[in-house]
Amino acid sequence: MSDVAAPPVEKDVPKSIYLVAYPKVVLLYPTFFAAIAAGIYMAVTGGENPAGAELTGLIFLGIFALNLVVLSFDFPRTASLTLVFLIFGVVMGLILFFRSYPDALPAVTDFLKRLRPVANATFYFTVAMLLGLIYLLVLVSRRFDYWEIRPNELLHHTGLLSDLKRYSAPNLRIDKEINDVFEYVLMRSGTLILHPSQERRAIVLENVPNISRKEAQITKMLGALQVQVRKAE
Repeated sequence: MSDVAAPPVEKDVPKSIYLVAYPKVVLLYPTFFAAIAAGIYMAVTGGENPAGAELTGLIFLGIFALNLVVLSFDFPRTASLTLVFLIFGVVMGLILFFRSYPDALPAVTDFLKRLRPVANATFYFTVAMLLGLIYLLVLVSRRFDYWEIRPNELLHHTGLLSDLKRYSAPNLRIDKEINDVFEYVLMRSGTLILHPSQERRAIVLENVPNISRKEAQITKMLGALQVQVRKAE
């Protein structure tokens, strides 16, 4: 037996780590806050400023459209993220330019004059209320479907009665994938793939918030477990 002492176990290793996979609808929170802001503006002004109401509608629709692009496509690289924001900025800039200078291109100006996206405060608050209700239901549902990693086991909590399925945690392998830059920017989220040693199929958890911090915690926990095993040998 070697006389070399094993490195000390880190004291800040968490006793358990909780992993929750959220549906992509949570990425619509910019639209949620935009609806609240637009509703407050329309409620304060009372719709007495037509130009301001139209601009509010355009900004809200622009944020909503950008959010739908995030939900519909994956942007694996930072360059694609920059391209989307560039296109969005150019489009919004052109709309504002032609509305400010109607003689620059009459055909476009005529089309934009007919495009009047105006809504009252009730509409914006209703959109915010519906999204808020969905978020509340998502949060409640996640209370009954989540994963817990402990030093010696992996637990899957499901159902109203908190049913448990146990997996062996020693020799657990983890992979982190960030397939969408937008998802990472909005929620620091990504895909976490767990490989229990005695399971043939990998466990894939998509849209896990704060994925880098979770991965670091899991790595630290599993590393501390290996140190303890070596000490016992």
